[in-house]
Amino acid sequence: MAIQIGDKFPSATLRRLGASGMEDVNTADVLAGKKVILFGLPGAYTPPCSQKHLPGYVKNADAIKAQGIDAIICLSANDPFVMKQWMSEQDPSGKLQYWPDGNGTLRDALGLTLDAAGNGLGQRFQRFVMTIENGIVKSLDVEKVASDVELSGADVCLANLSKKAA
Repeated sequence: MAIQIGDKFPSATLRRLGASGMEDVNTADVLAGKKVILFGLPGAYTPPCSQKHLPGYVKNADAIKAQGIDAIICLSANDPFVMKQWMSEQDPSGKLQYWPDGNGTLRDALGLTLDAAGNGLGQRFQRFVMTIENGIVKSLDVEKVASDVELSGADVCLANLSKKAA
């Protein structure tokens, strides 16, 4: 069953490539006491992800954070090396955090799986965005079509945050 609004975000330890090599990222530690936007996408370097989804969050990062957001996290089913390279190309200033989930740990725990095996991509994330406050999911929007960026894009996310603040 997929994660729902009101659920606690799963605690998991992911591995990412940091400045001095591989490092652990514990989701519960990162989310504790913070208000976070987390968006998931099928994969780095895929056209919708690289051309439509991620660039909007990089471009709007400051405006989103001005709405009381502590961090913006991009979650993808890629390995740490791919995520590090993609991040360096797409977000050289490091405005966002990147969580690689190459083993599918969070994908399985969240239940937001996209079966892209027919395209040679295996099991990936559905495209989504959620707001998490102190580890609890407060909003969740999942795209019906994986290539769409209509509900989960940065512009919609920012508009929704602005409405809630008003």
